[in-house]
Amino acid sequence: MKKLILFSAFLFSYFTQAQEVVGTTELQELDLKKYKSEIFNEVEKPAEFSGGINVFRQKLFKNFKFKNITSKTSEKCELTFVIERDGTPTDIKVSGTNESFNNEAIRAVSKIKDKWISAEINGYKVRYRFRLPLNINFE
Repeated sequence: MKKLILFSAFLFSYFTQAQEVVGTTELQELDLKKYKSEIFNEVEKPAEFSGGINVFRQKLFKNFKFKNITSKTSEKCELTFVIERDGTPTDIKVSGTNESFNNEAIRAVSKIKDKWISAEINGYKVRYRFRLPLNINFE
């Protein structure tokens, strides 16, 4: 009888300790799917260009063809693009008043083939929206 009680107590404690809280693994999988597809504006560790932002600006300036811009006054625009989890820039967009300046900014960014160091949240690489204001004065 003692053996039966001891065995049933052991079995009961095993099953109570071995249980998993329902849905915890599903929640983690949902978080991972969110990190893979969503584009974040705020992250713990923002994306960085492999040589730093100044190297990115130098490469952007080097690729810029000023003869393709119709206006010769000062121009401003905001360049936005998504840095993917593998470090490639995609979805390049420009908001500004001069169409030729906007097109040239898109062309200059797309010519840069160096990869970025991707942004991270909780140690996971995420897609990140990067914004860069551009101001050029023609003199």
